[in-house]
Amino acid sequence: MARANTQKKIEDEQASTFSDVRLYARKIWLAGLGAYSRVNEEGTQYVKALIRTGEQTEKEVLKTVDETRVAANSEIESIKGEVSGVRGRVDAQLGRIEGAFDRRVAKALNRIGIPSKHDVDTLSAKLDELTALLERVVPKKLERSGSK
Repeated sequence: MARANTQKKIEDEQASTFSDVRLYARKIWLAGLGAYSRVNEEGTQYVKALIRTGEQTEKEVLKTVDETRVAANSEIESIKGEVSGVRGRVDAQLGRIEGAFDRRVAKALNRIGIPSKHDVDTLSAKLDELTALLERVVPKKLERSGSK
């Protein structure tokens, strides 16, 4: 019987140990499940927070880009105005230089006896007047001499 009692004690201890191992394994399983659930929940919240942060950053970047674009366009318009003013002054200076050059060339040509464009145009106009006058006078003289 002592042997049966010992056997019974061993079996009870084994059952108790097996029960403890099962209980411990279940706790490990539940802890793993809890960790997975928490990671899933916190991970989702973390991803949502990252998305919100990304959206906010995108808005700020777009705002900065827009402000920079507006400032650049304003600066470009200002520079265009300055360039236009400088261009006007340069054109005026070139006009004066060209005028002075033309006058000096005309004066030099006149000194050596070459007529200017104005002189040629004036002479051409006078020649046209004389031609017209001759065309009116010559037919009348021909008619008079032909009728005699």
